[in-house]
Amino acid sequence: MTEILDKAKQWLTSTFDAETQKEINELITNDSNDLTDRFYKDMEFGTGGMRGVMGAGTNRINKYTLGRATQGLSNYLIENIKKEQHSVVIAYDCRHNSKKFAKVVADVLSANNIKVFLFEDLRATPELSFAVRHLNCDAGIVLTASHNPPEYNGYKVYWSDGGQIVPPHDHGIIKKVNSLDFSEINFEANENLIEMIGKEVDDAFIDASVINGSLSDTIDRKNLKIVFTPLHGTSIVSVPDALAKAGYSDVHIVEEQRIPNGDFPTVKSPNPEEPEALQMATDLANKIGADIVIGTDPDCDRLGVAVRDTNGNMKLMNGNQTMVVMTEFLLKKWKEEKKINGKQFIGSTIVSTELVNDVAANYNVETKVGLTGFKWIAKMVKDFPELDFIGGGEESFGYMVGGFVRDKDAVTATLLACEVAAYAKQQGSSFYEELLAIYVEHKFYKEHLISITKKGMDGAAEIQKMLSDMRNNPLTEIDGEKVESLSDYQASIRKNLITGNSTKIDLPKSNVLIYKTESGTRIAARPSGTEPKIKFYFSVNTNLDLAKNADRIETELEAKIQRIIKEMNLN
Repeated sequence: MTEILDKAKQWLTSTFDAETQKEINELITNDSNDLTDRFYKDMEFGTGGMRGVMGAGTNRINKYTLGRATQGLSNYLIENIKKEQHSVVIAYDCRHNSKKFAKVVADVLSANNIKVFLFEDLRATPELSFAVRHLNCDAGIVLTASHNPPEYNGYKVYWSDGGQIVPPHDHGIIKKVNSLDFSEINFEANENLIEMIGKEVDDAFIDASVINGSLSDTIDRKNLKIVFTPLHGTSIVSVPDALAKAGYSDVHIVEEQRIPNGDFPTVKSPNPEEPEALQMATDLANKIGADIVIGTDPDCDRLGVAVRDTNGNMKLMNGNQTMVVMTEFLLKKWKEEKKINGKQFIGSTIVSTELVNDVAANYNVETKVGLTGFKWIAKMVKDFPELDFIGGGEESFGYMVGGFVRDKDAVTATLLACEVAAYAKQQGSSFYEELLAIYVEHKFYKEHLISITKKGMDGAAEIQKMLSDMRNNPLTEIDGEKVESLSDYQASIRKNLITGNSTKIDLPKSNVLIYKTESGTRIAARPSGTEPKIKFYFSVNTNLDLAKNADRIETELEAKIQRIIKEMNLN
């Protein structure tokens, strides 16, 4: 406790403003438990940036932790990119303090003689990714905490290719950030180097989104009835315009969730992965007889899609299902246009459904599989310029079409989801029936995610112990199936537990474990990179003979998943 108190008292010095000193002083005076959580560690500038609760302290998002990160980035750019004038573009979302934090970041960059392009108001994260390349910048920054609770904010860094930072730049920037003292931050803005941007970049982004998300001139887009909700987030400034420009005229916005609001007052969590978040949208869809519901998260990089099942009920697709249907649609279009020649690929991640690999293989297209996170899919596009990137996604409700944006992109993905639905409707089918057809052709895959929250210093230790136990005392059976392999991405080893043979995993190290049985059942476990959680991903599969039997098969697979969860004492 003495060490934490000493650390906190450093924030009572002249390096920090009066407001910050007052906040820290009250915590010290009241002997608050909160003081420990704020100072037991530094807010980590991880391999993509930072995300955390706002407030004063080293383990919080505030002017100083953001300033330190930006000073470190500035130093890295100046030392490693030799040019006369560096430039960075900044965007921010609807969260509390995002606009204020964006200006702090702009001030620090300009104080270091770096040209800043600052969006005039909130913008979607994918537009920031697009803007980095459109404006030929060295880097980009977005102030967002994605779908985290209202008390969170965050900071993501993009490189000149439009993707989030990856090796070697991520480690180089982290080293610079960690070497800095808060007193070394230069907050003295050079306003002449800060340029406000808006409509010109918006128009270019929307045009590119429509080109990439609208694949056919023969689709009747006016006949698709769409319900859209931005969940109080930034997508309201881009998705409706993109839908209109693409030709969708029957679009109904959930009015109660239209206005950006960092409190997200109508939902427990602004996360389109959760059915509850889209309840108002699906209620409206049922009221007006809509074909599809689209909901996006606060910074507009993820989307939830709900469509009508064979019984006419609205059903929320999970990220794996949406990814599979959209990938199949893209591949079909590429094949029809005779553009597949062995020089294309699909992008996916290690915790996403393996069904997408099967779908791509059916078109003789390779699936490149990277670590969790779209920065690794963006890196694939950069690393293989001789190949055409068709599309890619991951289970966390994100998708990316082509390479014009180098991050998950709910704007273009919304257009693509609606394209699939409109085309299917025109053919007497539906989005959901297209999914069932894929299950019949390949296998019915059922996936499930559990997130267990473990807060604070003790929680972090618990998470590490759970992973350590799974690593050092591996499961040998899962629901009566013999475990065939354990892939340890931290050790870069895939071990066959039946033969004892090991093979090297040729990916960057990451604290992820994946068990796989002889029958194809998979369990993945990893700590969240943005929240105090450990995540477990379950995937089971079996054959589906006829689409009409889908409900029965899904019930059986769900029961199997629940047995596994109980077996692992996770319920």
